[in-house]
Amino acid sequence: MEPVEINAGLWYLRALRCDDRLDDRPSVVASSQDPEIARWRHRPPPEPAEAEAYIRRRAAEWLSDDRYTWAVCEPTTGEMLGEVELAALDLCHGTAEAACWALPGARGRGMTTNALSAVLRFAFGGVGLHRVTYAWADGNTASARVAEKCGFRVEGRQREAWVVDGRRVDVLVAGRLATDD
Repeated sequence: MEPVEINAGLWYLRALRCDDRLDDRPSVVASSQDPEIARWRHRPPPEPAEAEAYIRRRAAEWLSDDRYTWAVCEPTTGEMLGEVELAALDLCHGTAEAACWALPGARGRGMTTNALSAVLRFAFGGVGLHRVTYAWADGNTASARVAEKCGFRVEGRQREAWVVDGRRVDVLVAGRLATDD
């Protein structure tokens, strides 16, 4: 599938870019340097060349229907403030895994919840997915809030599944169906 842009009200969602008009490399590098994002999410090394490779991988993943990724942007400038994705896409079974992050200046303003909600509407209505899961490490209260506000229902706990701050932590797994209210 070609990348799809989404108007999410106060936020604009588009494919990640590094061209002569928009350059998301600084935001990707900043996400790799932010201790809170790095604590919970795997990020590329904080170098412009690595950020460019990351952006190019994301573009290829759109075309191969492996992962759909959106830069969450300030609509008037196009500045990337976060990212939302549908990964592990299985179009045959109608499933995907959602994930997201936000740069420090964009946190606490409802951006991530708004963007993920818009992506879920696209996933269920535009792509025809039936089920999207969302996972977060125990202790990540921001992700727990996003999951709750986006209508995910906790379905289970994976014991000691991720490493956070050098120790094993449980991961909560939640799901949302196209048929959920």
